[in-house]
Amino acid sequence: MSDHAAHAADIDKHVRIYITVFITLMVLTIVTVAIAELHLSPPIAISVALLVATIKGSLVACYSMHLISEKKLIYAVLGLTVVFFVALLALPAITHADGYWIHEATSDATHTEATGQTSHQ
Repeated sequence: MSDHAAHAADIDKHVRIYITVFITLMVLTIVTVAIAELHLSPPIAISVALLVATIKGSLVACYSMHLISEKKLIYAVLGLTVVFFVALLALPAITHADGYWIHEATSDATHTEATGQTSHQ
């Protein structure tokens, strides 16, 4: 009987954790809606909304996807994914900042406008 009681206590513990995570996600959803209603400046509103979304995503990943009890290899793969995701998000900003994306497309047109000559091939 004690094995059955221990198993029931373990299930109760997990159910309490899931209920706590659910309530936390609902509260954070209300916070997200409240942020939109406060009419904060866009940088502050976006920063707070991203923070709340990160917390919510972490809760879902850790508890609903059971990543909280995974081994170190899973964390290494997840970390590498985050690094590539950030790199891909930063790529347009980096290339846009130095004008690389404009340089290739307009070099011939700029030369033609500046000299008034067209190149014949």
